Amino acid sequence: MTERAPLSRKLTAIAESATLKVDAKAKSLQAAGRPVISYAAGEPDFATPQFVVDAAAEALRDPANFRYTPAAGLPVLREAIAGKTLRDSGLEVAPSQVIVTNGGKQSVYQAFQAVVNPGDEVLLPAPYWTTYPEAIALADGVPVEVFAGADQEYKVTVDQLEAARTDKTTVLVFVSPSNPTGAVYTPDETKAIGEWALAHGIWVISDEIYQNLVYEGARSQSIVEAVPDLAGQTILVNGVAKTYAMTGWRVGWMVGPADAIKVAANLQSHLSSNVNNIAQRAALAALTGPQDEAESMRQAFDRRRGLIVAELAKIPGMTVPNPHGAFYVYPDVTGLLGREWDGVRIDTSLELADFILERAEVAVVPGEAFGPSGYLRLSYALGEDQLLEGVQRLQRLFA
Repeated sequence: MTERAPLSRKLTAIAESATLKVDAKAKSLQAAGRPVISYAAGEPDFATPQFVVDAAAEALRDPANFRYTPAAGLPVLREAIAGKTLRDSGLEVAPSQVIVTNGGKQSVYQAFQAVVNPGDEVLLPAPYWTTYPEAIALADGVPVEVFAGADQEYKVTVDQLEAARTDKTTVLVFVSPSNPTGAVYTPDETKAIGEWALAHGIWVISDEIYQNLVYEGARSQSIVEAVPDLAGQTILVNGVAKTYAMTGWRVGWMVGPADAIKVAANLQSHLSSNVNNIAQRAALAALTGPQDEAESMRQAFDRRRGLIVAELAKIPGMTVPNPHGAFYVYPDVTGLLGREWDGVRIDTSLELADFILERAEVAVVPGEAFGPSGYLRLSYALGEDQLLEGVQRLQRLFA
């Protein structure tokens, strides 16, 4: 018998999402009765606002929502997204420059597919969200990591980007506020990076999914607001998941120049067609309805941020930069490595995360998921009681 042809080499090279893997393991242990506290998932613990749920329920009574709709999204939702983009990103776009996607993750995938050609180098500031390098690889691009540590508040500089640029560089990934670090670039830093990208004709894929979750007076200025001329070579990706506690609704979007949006829309017409219409109607309500519940959630995240930063800073060997956005803290834990803890030698943050889960029943994501070893990501999108209990377990473990 002839041996079966192999599976796709491209897909077999793709790694499982590290954050989802850790979260799944934590939930499995919880289901088995272990009192695991998980800081793994980037998912708000709040309920979706009731008026959004009500809009979805109302949409279920309209048979028009049971049919195919335009692959790029409901016209009324694309118009609302264009309005949000003007309001929050300072960029005026036509609804035709918007594609509604199945969550922000699909918009990230499609953005790379739209502007990356085989062998193109994509500058990827690190620490980075675990999906970016895999999405770049799926577009046959080459991710080029540009690392900024805790001493730089995890923000890369123009000089670093220029040192990494080659004649194969065609794309820059820009994320502010950042997952996994919570770092927010200042307007001046954003402008400098935008002007550099414009000068070199480099596409920018700017992930703005956390743009409404900022603290201490920080402002998440869009790179296209800082450098308006950059709009012709920038794709913005966003969604309702984080701001409105709608992770499971799976509604994101991408905004960009007409030619880039056209090729991405062609891809989506074959890949997935339209997003679930009920979810689109819910997203429309979220964007156009009252924003007080979203603001209340932001304020709760801010309180939790202050609590977790203060408590983690009490652990000797941890350096904890103060995050100004998103809902993550990213301590430098190199001071805990290269040592024995409870008779166990620990040299990497991957080993440290496993040790913490086993000995303290606390789930965190190791830095290896986001770039170099030596760091941990903790999401503070969980209740204050659990948040405090989990950190106190770490304090006792590393006392």
